[in-house]
Amino acid sequence: MRRLASAAALVLVLFASSNAAAAPVKTWGADPDESHEPPPAPAPTEPVSAAAPPSSADASPGLVRAPGRVGLRYVLEGVEIRGNTTTLARVIQRFVPFHTGDTLDVDDKELQLTRFRLLGTGFFRDVQLSLRRGTRRGHVVLVVDVVERNTIVVNDVWLGLSADAEPDGTARPLTAYGGIDVSEMNLAGTGVALGGAIALADRQLALRTRFSDPGFLRSSWSVEAQLLYNNAKDFFGQRDVLVDDPTQKLTQDFAVVSYQRFGGLLGLGHEVGSVATRAYFDYRLEKIDARLPLAASHFRGLDVEPIDFDLRPGSSVLSTLRATLVHDTRDEPFLPTRGWHVLAVAEGSLTPLGSDYPYAKLVLRGSRWMPLPFGHVLRIEGIFGGVFGDAPLYEKFYVGDYTDLRPHRALDLAFDRRAAPNFFDTAIAVVRYGDYAARLNFEYRVPLYRGRQSIYGVDFFGSTGLYAVANGRDITQPARGYTGFSKVPVDLTFNLGLRADTAAGGFSLGIANFIGFIPIRSDGQ
Repeated sequence: MRRLASAAALVLVLFASSNAAAAPVKTWGADPDESHEPPPAPAPTEPVSAAAPPSSADASPGLVRAPGRVGLRYVLEGVEIRGNTTTLARVIQRFVPFHTGDTLDVDDKELQLTRFRLLGTGFFRDVQLSLRRGTRRGHVVLVVDVVERNTIVVNDVWLGLSADAEPDGTARPLTAYGGIDVSEMNLAGTGVALGGAIALADRQLALRTRFSDPGFLRSSWSVEAQLLYNNAKDFFGQRDVLVDDPTQKLTQDFAVVSYQRFGGLLGLGHEVGSVATRAYFDYRLEKIDARLPLAASHFRGLDVEPIDFDLRPGSSVLSTLRATLVHDTRDEPFLPTRGWHVLAVAEGSLTPLGSDYPYAKLVLRGSRWMPLPFGHVLRIEGIFGGVFGDAPLYEKFYVGDYTDLRPHRALDLAFDRRAAPNFFDTAIAVVRYGDYAARLNFEYRVPLYRGRQSIYGVDFFGSTGLYAVANGRDITQPARGYTGFSKVPVDLTFNLGLRADTAAGGFSLGIANFIGFIPIRSDGQ
């Protein structure tokens, strides 16, 4: 949905130029308000006559006016793909929902959405749609002009600093972490994607491999497969943590949990209603091996309470089914100026098939981009999530994923032991993982540069918002020592930086994580 404020986060994206040569009836993609340099104009197309409807002597379907609309309709004679030197025409055709014999309305929003969908594949730097005259009156050919781009891309890079702890719980002031996620998004022009990722920190390692085919066996279904491995640790406790472990000190700065995960995912996807909406269905199976202290306790507000590590000691199994619905009408994947991106995820544990973690999870996220004068862009984003039942640690909502002032998780690795910043002096200071999370964020972007070579665009951005992460007991039984509004685990987040769209992917560089090392009100060390 990205993203790391702590460093450059490379996201698979494509910047599409929106200036185009004049088309006979309408060219989908031309926008005089966009300021970047136009690409070379496509070859001219033969004009389509729109002077008058066909006469009664014309026996074939032809040019007609849509009832109650200004737009015109034509009969589609065919689809012509131009400009593709690597990508197979059938791969492009898969994203075009129009077929020979269809009635084509020049004002149909599906035409613009088709362009956005093709841009969203990451295969093309520019896509333009236009019409040219067919062989008969009232018939047209839909022309799809594409400009291909490099499809070996860096999706994400994680580089930053964090504060963690030794295995015996002793706090460490500063450590480094890093990682990279790379993909070939269009293998031999077939649309098949292969990728891998690695993330590293002190005594932590995560690996991912993945395969996806958006047109499995030339059908309308996509398939995906992933393998994962995590050797991870996490940090618990606020201060003066008491740990019952014969190999460690009784009193520690933090209780440290280590665990390993190995498993995979199989998934299917299909369009729902239009090219802008797609549904995915995934099955996941993982084996978890966790090493936990026999018991541990810490201060929660004024009280000393036991710590719940949200993992079963020893070996356990996680098995789930997940359904995801994505609606995407953005005009660009990385530096959009308008449109929506809406994500809904519902996941349930399959305890009848041996899962040791009975739970259900729901996540709703929506973003809206709105163009402003001078090419500026406003983005409004809202997120809400809930976990119901006993989810494993890494499936709960992590406070660092909602505040830009702490490192986000990378491949499910949590790098930082510190509590969340606490500008409002609330109970957010005693929450690390929660069953509920919400965030409302506003981002303002200012274009700095537009080009056509290796760097397609650079924007300055500033963002601010409110977020909350809580467990059920934080709502029903707030920590003692907090009164009034301070009982609500909510706080402020903000960030400043640059976003750059390049031939290798999209970069985000923010300063919030570095600001996070400035002493800020928090009960963490």
